[in-house]
Amino acid sequence: MMGQDLHQDDSGPTIKVHVTQGESHVSSDPNVVMTTVLGSCIAACLRDPTTGIGGMNHFLLPDAGDGRRNNGDAVRYGAYAMELLINGLLKKGARRDRLEAKIFGGGKLFDGLSDVGASNAAFAERFLRDEGIPIVSSSTGGLSARRVEFWPATGRVRQRLVAVDNAPVEVRRPVPIVPAVSNAGDLELF
Repeated sequence: MMGQDLHQDDSGPTIKVHVTQGESHVSSDPNVVMTTVLGSCIAACLRDPTTGIGGMNHFLLPDAGDGRRNNGDAVRYGAYAMELLINGLLKKGARRDRLEAKIFGGGKLFDGLSDVGASNAAFAERFLRDEGIPIVSSSTGGLSARRVEFWPATGRVRQRLVAVDNAPVEVRRPVPIVPAVSNAGDLELF
């Protein structure tokens, strides 16, 4: 079950729903904000703008890679997570032909490993295209983790990049200093 926190500010109560890896959540409550933190994982935020019904998922990998699904591991995979989110939206009253998507995550946070984030982002884009769901906004790739907040009733999204200490860094080699040609006997002090 997702963690929920109740916060009060000037605009009224806000219910924060934390969506962690393998989870999805659907709501039309204007007080709900869904949050997650992503590295190479992907979060898809889907919404029917007419009804204000929206939801978020968070998945680790595109698929099992071998064509099979283990019941316990299925929640980690994109195909299952996307189906679960879409079905949850439809059960609440959203219409498939009005759904729109915003996708986030897919960063490359560790040097020397395969780029799982790029595979995740490519999967999400392909899945949504195949389902006929337009992507109206996305922020994928890069070297930073992301903190994402999604207000399903309005479709508003806020993303904050999070620095990762062990993220790959572009190495820039110093330009070699060519010694100045000097006349014999000249001395140059720095």
